[in-house]
Amino acid sequence: MNDVDWVGLRATAREALRFAYAPYSGFPVGAAAITADGRVLTGANVENAAYGVTLCAECSLVSALMMSGGGRLVAFTCVNGDAELIMPCGRCRQLLWEHGGPGLLVETPQGVLTMEQVLPQAFGPEDLARVSRPGPPGSGEDKS
Repeated sequence: MNDVDWVGLRATAREALRFAYAPYSGFPVGAAAITADGRVLTGANVENAAYGVTLCAECSLVSALMMSGGGRLVAFTCVNGDAELIMPCGRCRQLLWEHGGPGLLVETPQGVLTMEQVLPQAFGPEDLARVSRPGPPGSGEDKS
């Protein structure tokens, strides 16, 4: 995936800015990504008066991924309202890990990095399978 058109992908993220709804923070974000099968997806942040339920641009992008058939993300970028390249927040880094994995290429202000570099020692679905399942609280039973 070394042939990513980062300039074009960033332009697509800038176009997504027009769909951002950021009346509270005044900080619109547009995102764009390429899937393993070549689809280009976009997302924009959608705020809410109850700040905690605001959706980041990455959330709407991953929703678009799932609504268009799923798959894996292979390249990602996002920009702010001034069309400047920005880093995904911590919550969104976790979301990107889940849907792109350690090899997802992320365009950052310091260059293109793998998701493994952006989120070292990430927690993912494979970690859930490693947990032994204890019995009900107080039972003294281990169901592993």
